[in-house]
Amino acid sequence: MEQQTKRHASPSEAKRLVEDILKGNNVPAANAAIIAKCLIAADLRGVDTHGMNRIPSYMERIRQGILDPAAQPTVNQVTPAVAQVDGQNGFGFVSTHLAMNAAIESAKTLGIGMASVKHSNHFGMSAWVVQQALNANMMSLVFTNSSPALPPFGGKSKLMGVSPIACGAPGQPDFILDMAPSVAARGKIYKAKRRGEKIPLDWALDAEGRPTDDPEAALGGVMLPMGGPKGSALSIMMDVFSGVLSGSAFAGHVTGPYDPSKPADVGHFLVVMKPDLFMSLDEFRDRMKYLYERVVGAEKAAGVDRIYFPGEIEQLTQKERETSGIPLVQAEIDALNAEAVKVSAKPLVLLD
Repeated sequence: MEQQTKRHASPSEAKRLVEDILKGNNVPAANAAIIAKCLIAADLRGVDTHGMNRIPSYMERIRQGILDPAAQPTVNQVTPAVAQVDGQNGFGFVSTHLAMNAAIESAKTLGIGMASVKHSNHFGMSAWVVQQALNANMMSLVFTNSSPALPPFGGKSKLMGVSPIACGAPGQPDFILDMAPSVAARGKIYKAKRRGEKIPLDWALDAEGRPTDDPEAALGGVMLPMGGPKGSALSIMMDVFSGVLSGSAFAGHVTGPYDPSKPADVGHFLVVMKPDLFMSLDEFRDRMKYLYERVVGAEKAAGVDRIYFPGEIEQLTQKERETSGIPLVQAEIDALNAEAVKVSAKPLVLLD
């Protein structure tokens, strides 16, 4: 498969396009701004699988009547420390943004805050939720469940989601972990298919249970959990905390992003904690800096040029892309511009 030439869009122009398309599809302006900010944050961090290229599939769900573009989530403060948000089948970005705000407010007073989200949809890259907590100088844990993609360890059919586990802590630099319990995120396979690229043979099995480097065959088969039973168990944990606890779909019943049969009914779970409960924030940050220096300064294995802290590669990518722009192949540009045409929005203006 031949790799395609990439062109670049400035972050501000990409955000403008996404907001225009969303507003043209009856998403309230304030919600469109939240969604666009989160999607472009993913593109800037190099997580292209969860950026603005998701817009065509999101808009298709709106057109099919299975995602409510105008939904306004509701918040129920169950206890002073715990909130539940009903996403009302709207964008997961909006309900999760609201839930994280509620958890942060609880943590400011009580030291810890939690929020559960039900009847939600895909919320993109988990790191943006962690970043929202970091912006408030808070530590966080972010869980979600998702549609079936992984077999339970020892099984051969899809049951559990490739549901990311994410967490963060303020530091110098900030610590951000955002990882799927599979060998690779399913979005990477969608991206490879879109870009005409092959995938590594250890990412997925085809429908016959054989390793494949063809993204199309992989999407017709199953993803592989990382670490065998460990990755499988992590995906079940995401379902317990995000699906079972919230009252959303679970046990293989979350609807996939490309399945037009019914609402996704995704669940999320957030925990926020003040890092200065046992010491000052400055001391906490100094200790995090020491941890960072110990990790990146560790003795390197043969052939290794640099050791990175979790989230550091993405932070470096963001600095670069804020200047050079967000890379897109022509098929992605065409798909986004097709959505712009549908709502009479200005097409994407590229840097090159």
